[in-house]
Amino acid sequence: MALSFQSHRLSRKGARRTALHMTAVLAVATLSLAACGSDGSDGDSGDSGSAVAGSADYGDISVQLSWIKNAEFAGEFLADSQGYYADAGFSKVNLLPGPVAQEEIVATGKADFGLSNAVSTAAAVANSDFPLKIVGATYQKNPFSILSLGDKGNIATPADLCGKKIGVQDPNLSLFNAFLSANDIDPKCLTIVPNSFDVSPLEDKQIDGLVAYLTNESLLVKGHGFDTVDLPFADNGLPFVAETVITTDDLIKNKPDEVKAFLKAEIKGWTDACAGEAGYKAGAELAVNTYGKEIDPPLEVEKEVEQAKQQCELLVNSDETKANGLFTMSPEMIDANIASIKEAGIDITADDLFDSSLVDEVYADNPDLKG
Repeated sequence: MALSFQSHRLSRKGARRTALHMTAVLAVATLSLAACGSDGSDGDSGDSGSAVAGSADYGDISVQLSWIKNAEFAGEFLADSQGYYADAGFSKVNLLPGPVAQEEIVATGKADFGLSNAVSTAAAVANSDFPLKIVGATYQKNPFSILSLGDKGNIATPADLCGKKIGVQDPNLSLFNAFLSANDIDPKCLTIVPNSFDVSPLEDKQIDGLVAYLTNESLLVKGHGFDTVDLPFADNGLPFVAETVITTDDLIKNKPDEVKAFLKAEIKGWTDACAGEAGYKAGAELAVNTYGKEIDPPLEVEKEVEQAKQQCELLVNSDETKANGLFTMSPEMIDANIASIKEAGIDITADDLFDSSLVDEVYADNPDLKG
């Protein structure tokens, strides 16, 4: 598919973050894009509606997103707009846009849940003693990449990084260093250029490469007409889960039913988001027209649909999720993540980083969620 997006460039203010079938047919024509969602003007998701009568009442919660409100969070937008959060017992769910340091925000109680990645959370737990756990994984495979242009950096292997100028965002610095460590690349052989997720320096050939998302910046730059090259972290020594749900040890211990309720709503939202073309379009349109409508420059529907499709088909759905359900984390997957994290120089155990018991209980109590 040839992508062609408007040729304006994203100018990100600040530094960034660091498919299953539907259980019921999603009728896009009947989706009310503004029914329960926010108008995007205040940075929150808006009122999800009162908790269903007779259900648990967990009140208001906040969720710290890892990035701006684009299709990356299609599942969250659908969970909110379709009333899944309300059905789970939440009177209001505030979706807080990034980019910020998600681990610190959640650990200090400024948000109840956050979306991050296994390496960043591992570093925060191991190095800063943040009392956090990963309780579910949206992306079974991480989308991080070194993005370059075919006629400039042409970074196709880790060895190609040497001698190059690489744009790295501050929240992603530890992640980039982990990638170098996992591939035995001396950081001194390249130049790190601080970058704020603006793709202009790459497109203007001021830098040779950029830490990017395969489902976001890579699609954007390709859509601007450039010949792009990606060096995916997951295929080059650093496989780990991403868009992981993190919360505090305290919430897991003292309010496990609230954590399970949140995970159930998330699973339902992402089941809808990954329900084929209808789901991709629904999530993208919510991003463009409702939750992210205040983003400047404006989001583009074509790019958001493509992003929604790519993330579901490449990252959210896997053989394991087909067998076990979305957001699940098998022992084998956890072991592979810990090995990868340790290879990157972070010393942490599976028990210190992951807690898969709650998402497993969600499916035990709601086997129909597997679709």
